[in-house]
Amino acid sequence: MNKLKTVKHALAAAAFMVCSLQNVYAMGTQPPADSEATYTKTKYPIVLVHGVLGFDSLLGMDYFYGIPAELQRSGAQVYVAQVSPADSYEKRGEQLLEQVQRIVAMTGAQKVNLIGHSMGSPTSRYVASVRPDLVASVTSVGGVNKGSKVADALRGVLPAGSVAESVAVAAGGAFASLIRLFSTGSSLSQDELATLNSLTTAGTLAFNSRHPQAVPTTACGEGAYQVNGIHYFSWSGAQPYTNPLDVGDPLLAATGLVFGAEPNDGLVSSCSSNLGQVIRNNYRFNHLDETNMFFGLGNILETSPVTLFRQHANRLRNLGV
Repeated sequence: MNKLKTVKHALAAAAFMVCSLQNVYAMGTQPPADSEATYTKTKYPIVLVHGVLGFDSLLGMDYFYGIPAELQRSGAQVYVAQVSPADSYEKRGEQLLEQVQRIVAMTGAQKVNLIGHSMGSPTSRYVASVRPDLVASVTSVGGVNKGSKVADALRGVLPAGSVAESVAVAAGGAFASLIRLFSTGSSLSQDELATLNSLTTAGTLAFNSRHPQAVPTTACGEGAYQVNGIHYFSWSGAQPYTNPLDVGDPLLAATGLVFGAEPNDGLVSSCSSNLGQVIRNNYRFNHLDETNMFFGLGNILETSPVTLFRQHANRLRNLGV
């Protein structure tokens, strides 16, 4: 336990140094001091939605590391949703819908602003599709909006009904259980096979045929900025390896090879991440950097992800949502 605490303290110290450098680099993007108290004060609550194998806190590391507190500090009302770490878009969407309904009832707000990372994007899009009256905006961050070639590659080497598929599903379940053991996340049931099938290009395109709102009709373009009164946005990264101190970077660098020369964040291509108004799809982030996940250890030469979430909350505020 002492060794674990030492490692956590060392990582936290390294993260502090990285974040300090990022803040210096991003000073030009900070809001004026006189607007600080209400800079992120949106009309409707912000709901952050995690991706596959999501959690709220794992050994002291938050999925959206430092983001909720920073948004709240300057006026936002923020909730972090907990849906199944592994299941289909629709199942996760139904779980999210229940939480949105509770938030609306609890706060008296008419709607919410959904910000979904990775698989959290189609999860959020589902809620906006079936209950547009409860959603003011949907924002995709590194979202799997047209599928992932990593999922396609896995599906290719794991034929349906094969022994390899059964072994992989069992391994995935064991890994998810390990995450649960060391985290304070959701205890909801999970379906690893449904997750894989959803994340493939074919699975996502089938989902999009049922819930097409704001999905680009061109290969790498933008989608409708507004559908059924709901504003749609997206941003993502395009650099799988960004920081040698981040233990997740080597894995993302390896999975990023599946995309060849196509820009990607290690799990999702830049073009696949596009939804509605594309703020930018080539930040120097990988898939984990996009939510500041690994104690904020990201690219010190790029704007802090926390700053991007703050800027976006201000964008929503200025839209009146």
